Amino acid sequence: MPLTGHVILITGAGGGLGGTAALALARQGAHIVLLDKNIAKLEAVYDRIVDAALPEPAMYPFDLAGASENDYQTLADTLAEKYGSLQGLLHSAVEFSAFEPIALQSTQNWGHTLNVNLNAAFLLCRVLLPVLQKSPHASIVFTSDSRARQGAAYSGAYGVSKIALEGFAGILAEELESSQKIRVNTLIPGPIDSPLRKKTYPAEDKSRLPAMQSLDALYTFLFGAQSIGLTGQCFDAQNFKQPLN
Repeated sequence: MPLTGHVILITGAGGGLGGTAALALARQGAHIVLLDKNIAKLEAVYDRIVDAALPEPAMYPFDLAGASENDYQTLADTLAEKYGSLQGLLHSAVEFSAFEPIALQSTQNWGHTLNVNLNAAFLLCRVLLPVLQKSPHASIVFTSDSRARQGAAYSGAYGVSKIALEGFAGILAEELESSQKIRVNTLIPGPIDSPLRKKTYPAEDKSRLPAMQSLDALYTFLFGAQSIGLTGQCFDAQNFKQPLN
């Protein structure tokens, strides 16, 4: 299996896309570290992976928004001590409250959304870079949004966080490019039958949307050997074609 021996940390692993990615990457042989604040959801994804007779994952309950810098460092130290190196980081955790005008955005919601979607990405990368750099080839993947990245009206803190996240990904990719050890890319799921889509577009006919499992090939590509050398790019899942071997 192409990802045998890979240790990949997934944030928001109890959610729809995070859980789907965890199962997809485990099917390719990866050992997944499941990170989420919701223990019940973590356990559900853990059970799905174990029941499928895939590599047993690890669970790490963690509140991205409420954690201190010391908590983030403890996470990195724990991973370094247990695994020695890390081959992948998927930031799939997301916070979205509602579509509303900027004038009605509460400071509490604004801060919380930026903490989960953007600040957590920065803190994770800052503490995990030394662990990722111990791997010959590591991959960092951020999750963006096609509508939000356009600066669409009423996307509020969520939209701002995704625009900033793509900028952060580009800066980080350029800073790390010379080492050729860590590649940094962004994934845009597009319209897909996910829990977040149900929340944002409740009246939409979801039967016409692709299933979350349609992203499996792209997740495998971004964390596998075929994407080595590709960095600073944004991959649209709706237009992704599986590369030929």
